[in-house]
Amino acid sequence: MSLGNVGINADYSWDAGERARLLQSPSVCSATELRRSVGGTSPAGAVFIVVNAALGAGLLNFPAAFSAAGGITAGIALQLILLLFVISGLVILAHCADACSERTYQEVVRGVCGSTAGVLCEVLIAVYTFGTCIAFFIIIGDQLDKLLGAMMHSTTESIVPWYADRKFTIFITGILFVLPLSLPREISVQRYASFLSVLGTCYVTIIVVVRCIWPSTSIPSEDIQSSPSSWLAVFNAVPTICFGYQCHVSSVPVYGSLHQQDIRRWGCIVTIAMFIALCVYTGTGVCGFILFGSGVDQDVLLSFPSDDVAVAIARAFIIVCVLTSYPILHYCGRAVLEGLWLRFTAQEPGEDSIRERRRRVLQTVTWFILTLLLALFIPDIGRVISLIGGLAACFIFIFPGLCLIHLKLSEIQEQKSKR
Repeated sequence: MSLGNVGINADYSWDAGERARLLQSPSVCSATELRRSVGGTSPAGAVFIVVNAALGAGLLNFPAAFSAAGGITAGIALQLILLLFVISGLVILAHCADACSERTYQEVVRGVCGSTAGVLCEVLIAVYTFGTCIAFFIIIGDQLDKLLGAMMHSTTESIVPWYADRKFTIFITGILFVLPLSLPREISVQRYASFLSVLGTCYVTIIVVVRCIWPSTSIPSEDIQSSPSSWLAVFNAVPTICFGYQCHVSSVPVYGSLHQQDIRRWGCIVTIAMFIALCVYTGTGVCGFILFGSGVDQDVLLSFPSDDVAVAIARAFIIVCVLTSYPILHYCGRAVLEGLWLRFTAQEPGEDSIRERRRRVLQTVTWFILTLLLALFIPDIGRVISLIGGLAACFIFIFPGLCLIHLKLSEIQEQKSKR
C-alpha cells in the first residue's frame, strides 16, 4: 500500500488530484473524460502509478513480517504465492470494468455484484483509509521519537521533556500540518507527494541493504530463525504482505485511463509493476531480518540506533511522505462517505456550496480527531497493520473473486436465455 496512492509527474499525463477524484462517485470524474482531457496514460506511466500505489508504509513492516513467517525462505515463498492472487485480482478487475463500463473499484463491484455489495465495498474502503490514517499518525510519532532523541542525545532511561513527548509531537504535527492539508476541497500537494513517496521508499530500502552488507558495530545481533515453528505460523505475515501489495482500489481508474484498454497489455503492466514491488519489499524484508533477526521492530527503522545519520535522513523522508499522504487517504475516504451520503439522501452533487463546505469541514475535523486519538492510544503499529491488512485482503481476494463469479454466472444465464 502506497503512502497515499499519490500521482506522478506530468510526463505520464496523470495528475494526482485527477486520480484521487476517480475514487469518488462516477458523477464527479469519469475515466473517459480523463482520457479525453489529458490524452490517456502510457504503459510506462501505468507501471509507475501501480508501483507507486503498492510501495509505501508497508515497506517498514516487511522485516517483521519475515520474522513472523518464520524466516527468509517462508517469507519469500508466501510472497510469491500471494503475488499470483494479487496479479490475478488486478486482471479480473480490469475484465469486470470492461464488462460493466465502470471505472472505479466500488462502482465495478456495484455494477457486477449489485448494490448491496457496492455499499459494503464503499464502507470497507472508508474503514481501510481510516485505519491507514491511524497508521500514518503512529509512523509520525515513531520517527519523531527517534529524531528528537538523537537531537537531544537522550536515552530510553532519560526523562523526556514535555515538548518531546510522543503524544505532544503527534498532536502538534497533526494540528500544524495534517489538518490544514486535509481541509481543502481539492488537494494540490499530491503532485509533489509521488516523487517523495517513491524516493523515500527506495532510500529506506537502500539504507537497509547497505547496513546489512556493512553492519554497524552499534547494531546488536539477534538469532535468525531459519524455519517457521509451524505451518500455521507462516500466515502471521499475510496481513502485512496484503497491506503492502494492495493497489487494487487505485488500479481500476488507472486501467480506465490507459491509451489502449487491452487485458493482455494490462496483465503485462501489472506483472512488471508487481515484480518491481517484489524486489523492493524482498530486499528490505530479507536484509532487515538478517540485520535484526527475531528482535526486529514492527517498524524496521526503529531497530536502528538514533545516532545513525543516514537512517535519520530516511526517517525525515518517511515523515514528509506521511504528512503529504494522510490528506490523500483522507480525501479518498471522505469522497466515499460523501458519495454514500448523497446516495442515501437522494441529493445531487451540485448542491449549495455553503452546505457542502460545512459538511466537508465537519467530516474532516471528525475524521482527524478520531484518527489522532486512536493513534495516541494505540502506539503499536503492528496491531493497526493486522486490521487494515485484513481489509486489504478483501480488496485483493474477496471482491475480485465475487466479481468474477457473478460475471460468469451472468454470462451463462445470458447464453441460456438466447437458446
